[in-house]
Amino acid sequence: MFARKRTYIGYGAFFVVQVTILGLLQLPAARESFEQLLKDNGYGLDEFYGGLTLSVVMIVATFMLLGALYLALVAGDIISKEVEEGTMRMVLARPISRLRLLVIKWASCTVYTVTLIAFLGVVALVAATLYRGYLGKLFVFAPEEGLFAVFDTAEGLWRYARGMLFLALSAQVISNMAFMFSCFRMKPAAATIITLSILFFDVVLRNIPYFESYKRFFITNHTVKWTHTFFDPVAWHTVGQSYIYLLALNATLVIVGMVRFCTRDLKV
Repeated sequence: MFARKRTYIGYGAFFVVQVTILGLLQLPAARESFEQLLKDNGYGLDEFYGGLTLSVVMIVATFMLLGALYLALVAGDIISKEVEEGTMRMVLARPISRLRLLVIKWASCTVYTVTLIAFLGVVALVAATLYRGYLGKLFVFAPEEGLFAVFDTAEGLWRYARGMLFLALSAQVISNMAFMFSCFRMKPAAATIITLSILFFDVVLRNIPYFESYKRFFITNHTVKWTHTFFDPVAWHTVGQSYIYLLALNATLVIVGMVRFCTRDLKV
């Protein structure tokens, strides 16, 4: 996986986007809007407009679109690309079971997911801190989730690291879904597009106010629960329920994909 150039597109894209956002956040209009939000709640700009706060702003703003795109792109062709190129039949000609091969491929997707989130979190924090010259205190604002929280630097760093861990758990759903479609008889691009279509369709439905009572059934309603680890105090009961749901969904996606691939006729 890491020998292919397209694996590194996500890292480069996130870096470019983060630098762009940092630059735009320094524009007068952006700073004034941020400052007004803090002043309305009794806080000053300088102590919260540092590396910690800006890194969270960048991640919240970019992950759902870019993260989903590149995770689906990589996991979507992990199997189907090799089948399409004919290398899969050559690999399976050797004494290796399909199940073992699939487990290795799935593990590769998991490693990529974790490393991409780790890269996103570390680069965002380092870039924002270098750009502003200090970490500062943490201010988290996510109105769609009803989140408004402030923390001192030490607590903010802990919350940030923990949030990245839960974000990686949420992102695993995207990888596993693309991995499952990659196990079916379809082109790599189709596996990626179908995964993204399902996720974006889920987001659209979840944001329709008339479906409020059905939000618990939408995937993205649970994947965004990583932001709830910034609540003070954290409603661990609610967060735990969402991640149990995601764990079950992940297991289902992986099992369905593996069963389908193990029963495929690769000669056709």
